[in-house]
Amino acid sequence: MTSDTIGVPNPVDSRTPVPPGHITSVITHLEMTRRPKRVALPDTILTMRKAANLSVTEYQSLFRLIGAPWLWFGRLCQSEESLATLLANPAIPLYIIEDRKREIAGMLELDFYQKGMCEIVYLGLVPSLNGKGLGKWLMAQCLMLAWAGQKDLPPIERIWLKTCTLDHPAALSFYRKQGFTPFAQEIEIYPDPRLTGHLPMDSAPQIPIFQP
Repeated sequence: MTSDTIGVPNPVDSRTPVPPGHITSVITHLEMTRRPKRVALPDTILTMRKAANLSVTEYQSLFRLIGAPWLWFGRLCQSEESLATLLANPAIPLYIIEDRKREIAGMLELDFYQKGMCEIVYLGLVPSLNGKGLGKWLMAQCLMLAWAGQKDLPPIERIWLKTCTLDHPAALSFYRKQGFTPFAQEIEIYPDPRLTGHLPMDSAPQIPIFQP
């Protein structure tokens, strides 16, 4: 026992070595089981449209644009066949957020695969729009679509998502303020996607590369 555990009841020894070339993150799962009250939102510079006939290459470019600053890599590890199947699945709708110049400003991906539930799989804006209050608008649009569910499916009873310590520092606080409640946490260790070639080496400079 070291000094940082003195006085801590039943400390958990979870000091698992991190292999070189890997990164770690604490993942927090959050849920919402009650539909929030609708609130009036101010005008915004953003619009949202449902993506249609998006190719695998176009999806990967969108995913990198929004996710590279936070080391999103999950979809980049999937095969082209798997991604094509995903893009064609009506239970996994994808939305593109654009600014007034019709330039891509963000993305939203939902998953209605489980009956009565909706997972917010990916939600994000380009880094230049962070901190401008636009996340509230995006989340309001997201919740409206999520709670609306899909035709011929049971009503939505639960919406859930997950965030991690590699995301924006205010992400967890933001989700809680929007009405989500944490229900589980876990620690994940995985190969750094910059070293595996899934993301450029200059992605997420705020996250050090562990390569002794």
